[in-house]
Amino acid sequence: MKIRRHPLAAVFAIMMAGSVCLAGCGASVASDTEDEAAAMPVAVETTTPVRGDIYATYAASASLSSDADAPVSARAAGEVVELLVEEGDRVTAGQVLARLDGERLRLEMLAAKANLERARKEYLRNVDLHARGLISTSMFDGLKFDLASLQASYDLKRLNHGYSNIRATISGVVSSRDIKPGETLTVGQVAFRITETSELIAYLKIPQAELGKFDVGHAATVNVVSRPGVDFAATIVRISPTIDIDSGTFRATAIIDNSSDDLAPGMFGRFTVAYEKHTDVLVIPSNALLDEDDETTVYVVRNGEVSRQAVTIGIKQRGRVEILSGLQDGDEIVVVGHSGLRDGSKVLASSADGDRLTG
Repeated sequence: MKIRRHPLAAVFAIMMAGSVCLAGCGASVASDTEDEAAAMPVAVETTTPVRGDIYATYAASASLSSDADAPVSARAAGEVVELLVEEGDRVTAGQVLARLDGERLRLEMLAAKANLERARKEYLRNVDLHARGLISTSMFDGLKFDLASLQASYDLKRLNHGYSNIRATISGVVSSRDIKPGETLTVGQVAFRITETSELIAYLKIPQAELGKFDVGHAATVNVVSRPGVDFAATIVRISPTIDIDSGTFRATAIIDNSSDDLAPGMFGRFTVAYEKHTDVLVIPSNALLDEDDETTVYVVRNGEVSRQAVTIGIKQRGRVEILSGLQDGDEIVVVGHSGLRDGSKVLASSADGDRLTG
């Protein structure tokens, strides 16, 4: 008996065969595309470790101030007749800053001097008479005491007359002038303020847990908003042996070199204290590191391919990190372009320093 096939069954069979063919061809094309992508080099930037020094640091903030800041007060009353300095002028200790009307004091000094000279001559005339016994010892002693009293009176008047010149008590910069020409000052009235700014001071608060890291003589740097990117040198000179009960911190005193006069008291500084130094160690940029699965790794380039290498790190400082193990001096490591990499990826490597192209 002859079996007849329905036309629709034949069409269905043809369609199924075509689908199988297309699926097989598509898988083959996708596989080829992935292989081509895997074989295409990835552009990366690389560098090599360097040998150098690196510091463990502690960051703190504090206001800058001057350890030598003194008011200059009038030590005699009188009218201001002359101003010799202005704010911002640098002065030395003893320099005359202003003059008061000292005419009355000068005349009092001259009167005291005249009385002293008269008493001295009287005393000298009686020295020989006393030696010959022509005047009593009590009378001669009276002349001697009068002379001493008049000498003290003259010295005092001369001192008061000298106070008509207002003088700097310390060397530094005139930070304020608080008097005006023609103003009558009273004794004790503040006329100027002088601040020594060549060396500034700051008090850093150190937590108890961090105190063991610090010692007198540790170097530090300080940055201020007004001079971005500029490091000013500082040194820890004192560490308080007692704790501040309110804050639970110790006080470390830092001295800042301001010989350039770029800093001023009252500025807010950010301090970086170097408390530990490792010399001649292997150092790489921090952006070369990858942290995954509790492991720190880098990509090392060898023969145009990368391999993931576990490393042990030490001190981190300003975008650099110390490598304790896992790398050698000449290893080429990836610093830019990690996202497209996996073990065995081919790379087109350019130096981060711009001096080579490999891959």
